[in-house]
Amino acid sequence: MKNLIKLLILLTVIVAVVGCGQAAAPAAPAATEEAAAPAKDDKPLKFVYVSPTPLGVNDFLKMGQTGLELAGDKHGAQTKVLESEDPTTREENVRAAISDGANIVIVLGFEFNDIIPKVAGDAPDTQFLIVDQCIENPPANVHCAVFKEYEAAFLIGAIAASLTETGKVGAISALDIPFLHRYTDGFAEGAKYVKPDIETSTLWVGSDVSAFSDPARAKEQALAMAADGADQIFAAGAASNFGIFEAAKEKGFFTYGVDVNQCPSAPGQVVENLIKRVDTAIVESVDKIMAGSKENVLIYGLAEKGIGLVSLTTDKPEDSQCEIMKNPELIETIKGIQDKIIKGEIKIEDPMFKK
Repeated sequence: MKNLIKLLILLTVIVAVVGCGQAAAPAAPAATEEAAAPAKDDKPLKFVYVSPTPLGVNDFLKMGQTGLELAGDKHGAQTKVLESEDPTTREENVRAAISDGANIVIVLGFEFNDIIPKVAGDAPDTQFLIVDQCIENPPANVHCAVFKEYEAAFLIGAIAASLTETGKVGAISALDIPFLHRYTDGFAEGAKYVKPDIETSTLWVGSDVSAFSDPARAKEQALAMAADGADQIFAAGAASNFGIFEAAKEKGFFTYGVDVNQCPSAPGQVVENLIKRVDTAIVESVDKIMAGSKENVLIYGLAEKGIGLVSLTTDKPEDSQCEIMKNPELIETIKGIQDKIIKGEIKIEDPMFKK
């Protein structure tokens, strides 16, 4: 688990960039002392969501706001959103939430890695929820909600293998690092589950953090992959995805997005998306915190409905502009595969920990 936390600290930079974009999960580290449920007195409950950047049109960050509001309604709590601009305002907003009497402070993104350890010790009566990343050795009042991306990537691969006419599919991601293999390896494994003899390939946009926001390079790679015969390409490159979508519109291959519904980015070309249900993770995590849970790391996969596909996990998927909605039979097939994963009939090893 210590290695998992270190990797999550390093690798969740993806969340910030894409916002603009364990078959057997490791046990969570034991808290130094049992986390107390938020105090119940005459004061009203308060939940505060601190965003790393302004919400604007950022659907990923706005999903965090939705989760806040749902959790607030469920527990009768007052809710507030504090939008940050930079590192200084992020810490100021977290401290303002504490001073305002927030029972739970919710943050989303790696940008809070250095902030939460500084403030949590000074505010033992405040519970903190970090979404889509974690810190090393979280204290008793810090909880993390992370995801099993590889389970949904497996489903994306199964869809691609079902639709390919060339027998070649591929994935393009930002960096060749263990965390991103959750997307690329999961995709390849799902494709081979449907067609064992299918040809899969993977390309990496770059070798440093700029790879998460290099659509020009990603477009070049997508065009090369398509020229080699791939007619289904999984885009898992954060903001670089938009270059892949542009290539799909030009050359006519089909593609797949991540984190939020990216089908409107290239109508007619984006088949499906790997969705992180940040809203669901927030509601479920707040429930556990309110019940006095001492779990530090909360992991969400298909079974927990924290990860999934647009066609299977969102409201009104018919309005998504995703190509898969034209193929209800395939949706039912993929739902069957999802059910097998949830039941444990299909076992997927976490690529981050493969030997």
